Amino acid sequence: MTDLTTNVAAALAMAAGEEINVLWRRDRKGVLTGWCRLPCGEALLPAARAVAELEGRLAMVTPYLPERAKEKGEREIAYHFDLDGATLTLTVVLPLEWARVPSLTPIFRNCDWQERELMELYDVQVVGHPDPRRLFLDHTLPHAPFERLVPYSTFTNAATGKALWDKVLAGEREDA
Repeated sequence: MTDLTTNVAAALAMAAGEEINVLWRRDRKGVLTGWCRLPCGEALLPAARAVAELEGRLAMVTPYLPERAKEKGEREIAYHFDLDGATLTLTVVLPLEWARVPSLTPIFRNCDWQERELMELYDVQVVGHPDPRRLFLDHTLPHAPFERLVPYSTFTNAATGKALWDKVLAGEREDA
């Protein structure tokens, strides 16, 4: 397709030690997007280093729980990178319980808060994070309240606000 797509594929393959399939698509407006499922969670850190060496920037981290993954006892986290105007999304599949990912904060400083949110709101441990303190939830609330009490689809459909927090706090009282 382009030098960028070739360079990304080569860099990810070198980082993972095996060929990595990246599906690239250019939409009708010319926007280039690439999607890649990493072979395992351990491949995330070397893949992120490879993206950084290509002068990529981390744009966002998205945890999600599609029904197909939940049925298999898995969860997914997508890491979205900007590479000179193209978007590359690296997806990691993790176990639903005891999910662990390496911290990307040493490579991408802006990952700090996103990883802290993963630890605070979802049942994901970020190994090696330099500052694992909670961001905003009271310490008396149990670990991963959004995951236990609020379906991700509810959280992402703009249904946030007082009703959402009432549900979180009501769930906490029921658990007590």
